[in-house]
Amino acid sequence: MGAAGALAFTALPAAFAAPSATAVIAEVYGGGGNSGATLTRDFVELANAGAAAYDLSGYSVQYLPGSPSATSQWQVTALTGALAPGARYLVAEAAGTGGTTALPTADATGSIAMSATSGTIALVSGTTALACKTAADCAADPRIVDLAGYGSALVREGGGPATGASNTASVARAAALTDTDDNAADFTAGTPSPVNAAGETAGSGDGGGGDGGGSTDPGTVRVHDIQGTARVSPYAGQTVTRVPGIVTGVRTSGSKGYWIQDPQADTDPRTSEGVLVYTGSATPTVAVGDSVLVTGKVTEYYPSSTTQSLTEITAPTTTVLSSGNALPAAATLDATTVPDAYIPTAAGGSIDTLPLEPAAYAQDYYESLEGMRATLADARVVGATDAYDELWVTVKPEESTTARGGALYSSYDQPNTGRMKVASLDTTTAFPAADVGDELSGTTTGPLDYTTYGGYILQATQLGTLVDNGLKQEVTRRHKGGELAVATYNVENLDALDDQQKFDRLAEGVAVNLKSPDIVALEEIQDDNGAVNDGTVTAEATLTRFTDAIRAAGGPRYSWRYVAPENNQDGGEPGGNIRQVFLYNAKRVSFTDRAGGDATTATSVVKTRKGARLTYSPGRIAPAADAWDNSRKPLVGEFTFQGEPVFVIANHFTSKGGDQPLHGRYQPPARSSETQRAAQATEVNTFVKSLLAADKNAKAVVLGDLNDYEFSRTMTTLTAGKVLTPLISTLPANERYTYVYDGNSQTLDHILTSPAVTSYDYDVVHINAEFADQASDHDPQIVRIDVARCGRH
Repeated sequence: MGAAGALAFTALPAAFAAPSATAVIAEVYGGGGNSGATLTRDFVELANAGAAAYDLSGYSVQYLPGSPSATSQWQVTALTGALAPGARYLVAEAAGTGGTTALPTADATGSIAMSATSGTIALVSGTTALACKTAADCAADPRIVDLAGYGSALVREGGGPATGASNTASVARAAALTDTDDNAADFTAGTPSPVNAAGETAGSGDGGGGDGGGSTDPGTVRVHDIQGTARVSPYAGQTVTRVPGIVTGVRTSGSKGYWIQDPQADTDPRTSEGVLVYTGSATPTVAVGDSVLVTGKVTEYYPSSTTQSLTEITAPTTTVLSSGNALPAAATLDATTVPDAYIPTAAGGSIDTLPLEPAAYAQDYYESLEGMRATLADARVVGATDAYDELWVTVKPEESTTARGGALYSSYDQPNTGRMKVASLDTTTAFPAADVGDELSGTTTGPLDYTTYGGYILQATQLGTLVDNGLKQEVTRRHKGGELAVATYNVENLDALDDQQKFDRLAEGVAVNLKSPDIVALEEIQDDNGAVNDGTVTAEATLTRFTDAIRAAGGPRYSWRYVAPENNQDGGEPGGNIRQVFLYNAKRVSFTDRAGGDATTATSVVKTRKGARLTYSPGRIAPAADAWDNSRKPLVGEFTFQGEPVFVIANHFTSKGGDQPLHGRYQPPARSSETQRAAQATEVNTFVKSLLAADKNAKAVVLGDLNDYEFSRTMTTLTAGKVLTPLISTLPANERYTYVYDGNSQTLDHILTSPAVTSYDYDVVHINAEFADQASDHDPQIVRIDVARCGRH
């Protein structure tokens, strides 16, 4: 699924808003942990230039990349407490692998990976992510208290951003905290100098060591008090002292920390007994089985603005009382414990404060175990191992099973409650490469965590043994002489600079698994130098390499047709200029060329005595329509097979980027991207209607990556008036999928046909989505049309 392209921006007005005489952004540093940096993590420092305390409860700092794309979102770090007159307030952000000096103990902690050289930070009254992406729009948002753009940031105050930021330099206001609403004038570059509310400076934090205050007596607050009966801790923003627990897992790579669990559980099933102790860039000095007392600040960490939060103890000091203790018993994850309903709803609002109902909802059950040891046994893999050494299993073996062992996603309201993501805390043993249908035999046990992608994840300290159930790539049958074979395949940003192995594997999919179709509609063919953003839009080198590879794999010598996009106007990777392409076997099918179609000129349908024809072939459907802003325009071609005209419309609708996640805090989740896809579906539907108005017996094939499900509004709109039949609906229910995401087997790619196409054989060819080793993340599909049986003109 391609991302959208860059937006156009206007400069900020001279006066962004009334300059702040109280709370301001004092310093911004995005080079933490980078090469050459001294500090280990990024930070934002606030200051109060006023004479009274400034309450930050419910406020946030938010970050936007310096040159945001259409899919870029403001990232949010919530704030708590108050900013004293003349004082500073330190917000710690993402840590890197470089640097030697820790920040002082942060007053708020987030995980935003800020750019060292260019970005925008906003101090916001509220924790809902900003929506503005232009300077003018942000200037009109009254929630923004202060804003600092640095580097080449397009969203900034005044005539220009603050300059000079780098891995070794921050941008900071002068000591007088002057705010003229001109970032270039108010901020200067210099050595990063973070200061927290206590006046501490860099190097004073210990990241997880220390003696916890010297006492070996537990404090009055237990883990279940911290976790509370809802998703957000009642202690959020407060410091807790000497919280007792047994260390149940230690994470020594990436974002470091360890989990503790109180062996003395309370009687409330809603309150978790486990919690993550976050140490940031500092490697924890504790071991599994240690009995500890932890002092630190309770923080609700939101991996993104739309996810649920993870309750953490941050900036910890730890006292180890003893080692080698028995671990608390693990909670069971199986069909008897995990409810069938997925998650509560709040009319689209946040479920953060709803009381947990672990007996009613699967996500509430998982939340009631957040940070605790959990275990699953003999679990079937429903999402293959990914590049991050994570996989998906189901703890409900009978739930919505596909024909090949996956978990079928067949409706919005039941997204398979038994799915669970699994990773491993063992950095010394290779993570297994699992395919869908394999099994993690035995028990998999560890603390239950929460992450951006997929939500709840079992961080295994004990990983089951992989049983390979031998999933094989499918090979479709060869089409007969009288059958026109038409396929669609998303080749995942293929460009001429990719290595030969990628070309060869994708080519084998076409020549061997698809049996060399007569026509192949390709999505995500990039220009000849891929992400190099130099204005190149041709794809001749990319297609030459690909068709050569298909020929070497035993396929035919394919010809091709496409319409080159305008530079950076069709979304996708900036500079990549992805587009749809027709490959066709000229020995079996001919292409009707009608010159004149280009990136901005629409093709249309003309009625003739011999039936319908296109004004331009290849051509585009309504490329100037708003529906295609920053998105791929459909490619239309007129082919002839055994004397019969066939119209093929290749599509790649806008991606789901920006939609709220299934597991997020806003329920039901908003699917904002669906609006543009519905508009795109309307354009294609209208074009097909014009084709059928010219010739009711026109044979049309509409296909491609539509980025939406067979039960979606997109498909309802596309098929309105019964002008198209979605072929995915003709398959048995357990075979209706082309893609696997978060352990859900789902349909994003489609082939649809016009009413005159009455005799066909359709197949989704599963060669990628279910496998750890993929040539693309999408499965191709093919329809074989018996043209003679469909009737002739």
